[in-house]
Amino acid sequence: MNPVHDPAGLKKRSYRLPVAALVLLALIWGYAWVVMKVALDYVQPFTFSAMRTFFGAIALFIVLPLMGRSLRPKAVWPTAILGVLQTTGFVGMLTWALVDGGAGKTSILTYTMPFWLLLMAWVVLGERLKGFQWVAVGLALCGLILILAPWRLEGKASDFIAIGGAVFWAASAVYAKILRKRHEVDLLSLTAWQMLLGSIPLIIIAAATWSRPPEWTGTFIIALVYVAILGNAVAWILWLYILNSFSAGTAGLATLLTPVIGISSAWIQLGEQPGIMEGLGMIAIVGALMLVAFREMLRGRRSP
Repeated sequence: MNPVHDPAGLKKRSYRLPVAALVLLALIWGYAWVVMKVALDYVQPFTFSAMRTFFGAIALFIVLPLMGRSLRPKAVWPTAILGVLQTTGFVGMLTWALVDGGAGKTSILTYTMPFWLLLMAWVVLGERLKGFQWVAVGLALCGLILILAPWRLEGKASDFIAIGGAVFWAASAVYAKILRKRHEVDLLSLTAWQMLLGSIPLIIIAAATWSRPPEWTGTFIIALVYVAILGNAVAWILWLYILNSFSAGTAGLATLLTPVIGISSAWIQLGEQPGIMEGLGMIAIVGALMLVAFREMLRGRRSP
């Protein structure tokens, strides 16, 4: 058959780029956990958080006009509140958690966000949990208990800081939903402005806790460029492309792959081998994430 007249083959080829983009995004975000952990050998956590978010925002502002988007902000105060939640709270706490916490474990604890989001959406938005979601939340809770091991009384502060970051992330998602219902905003512009506004409190905290300047080694510069350019500007462009090409559920697979890559790369490069209980807890959380992603994929297929 002439390939010009093969619509099935054309459709298959048309999905190669979006699939490649999804895999690339998962690799960028997943390996970023190792990059951030390495960078913290050369800089204080809040200084690094402030630098990566400020420079990441600048990179997005350069990208906006190149993509034909307006630089003018909309809903400034609501965007500032989103910035405090999503950038100040989430990025600040996850970076702080990485000081003493392993990259793999911190990534898993941070990616409990979907389960806190389900609970917050139930309380704030009235989105009731259904049977499938309760199973996922219960499985994630079991995973958290195995990782934190409260019966040993050995829970690290970094574990709870990472969970706090996940809660901030979930709160930002709920607030973003409310914001986008009340105001018509462009997603990329909103991301750039909330990142810039959210970096301001991080700069203030970094100044207040300042004790030493960053060590401007080649490793640190590469790490900063990685998280600011690849992890923010490039990753957000890939994310928007993926959302435009797939259903939200399928796009969510990138979120699922991220902590898996984070754990694997931390194990290989940093030698972070989890214990039996931690490993089982991580498997439980990844399994719960798979349940959520699978349900979203089914919903996407049923949508007209």
